[in-house]
Amino acid sequence: MTYDLAVVGAGIVGLAHALAAARRGLSVVVIDRDAQANGASIRNFGLVVVSGEEPGRQRRLAERSRKIWLEVARPAGIEVLHTGLLAVAQRPEALALLEAFAASESGAGCTLLSPAELGRRQNGLNLGNLRGGLLSPAEIRIESREAIPRIAAYLEGELKVDFRFATTVSGVSLPVVETSSGPIRAGKVVACPGDDLTGLFPELIARHDVQRCKLQMLRLAPSGLRLASAVVSDLSLIRYSGYALLPEASALRARLEDDSAEALRNGVHMIAVQSADGSLVVGDSHHYGKTPDPFGSEAVDALILREFGAVFANSPKVSARWTGTYASAPERAHFREQAGDDIRLVMITSGTGASTAFAIGEETISELFN
Repeated sequence: MTYDLAVVGAGIVGLAHALAAARRGLSVVVIDRDAQANGASIRNFGLVVVSGEEPGRQRRLAERSRKIWLEVARPAGIEVLHTGLLAVAQRPEALALLEAFAASESGAGCTLLSPAELGRRQNGLNLGNLRGGLLSPAEIRIESREAIPRIAAYLEGELKVDFRFATTVSGVSLPVVETSSGPIRAGKVVACPGDDLTGLFPELIARHDVQRCKLQMLRLAPSGLRLASAVVSDLSLIRYSGYALLPEASALRARLEDDSAEALRNGVHMIAVQSADGSLVVGDSHHYGKTPDPFGSEAVDALILREFGAVFANSPKVSARWTGTYASAPERAHFREQAGDDIRLVMITSGTGASTAFAIGEETISELFN
């Protein structure tokens, strides 16, 4: 059999391309070196961010991807655990930035909240430390470690996509894809290598100065705290381009450099989301290199928990810790390179796979099969 499309990689980016192709009625095979998805796609917050994306193309990709998540969630058996994003401000400079965002085109539909309104919206906040906040209704949260295998099962069961797990691709010379399990024939190929920088098409990846970003994540045990939405705070506002590109962000950045220098050096910010069992996924940090070490730092975890404690009145017990890595490039949120007439290399290099991959997949498939 010759497939219309072979997708290399079964993370969210690869699955997004498989979905876009299968929806067109194309025959698709997905090939992955691991026995199941085990990388960045299952180690993150599962937060589909819209308001925090850079205005313009990146924001449109997130809006489209959010729509596809909602289309796929029910038939794939994926629960949307909560919606919205609550950004809380500890510092006056953070509040000024949120006010500027609310007044911008990107802030349409968002609501500024006073400390009292924050308390009515979300229980358990450390209100004495908060000056106000902003609520975006656009974000959705899914459990990544459950959603990714369920998307794969949906593609296989309902859309007849074939999967070849525990299979390494060693080369592509269409119509043949060489693998550790023998050749696979395909008319076109999309390679979605995640943070594998030296496997397929390393010379194309090198053009973009791609390295890896290591992050540390925590799970906090159920404590009775119920999140009405995802929660972020001051440090997050200078990491998300939707806020960080506004002129008002410079004053917040200067303030944080003065009073939170250690957190900035370790790329720490605070995102908190909730799982179905009541536990919280909290993070994270950012350290960069071609091959970051695999070890977590207790000091970095403490910085994350300190930021959590500045936002919430109580800090639940840590029940799990893990690290993850994703591909990162200095000037691009993602790229698509032509590795041949019918071959594309696609990498998301900004940690925004959950937020933008579905729309990027549609673009790639349209380009290849238009």
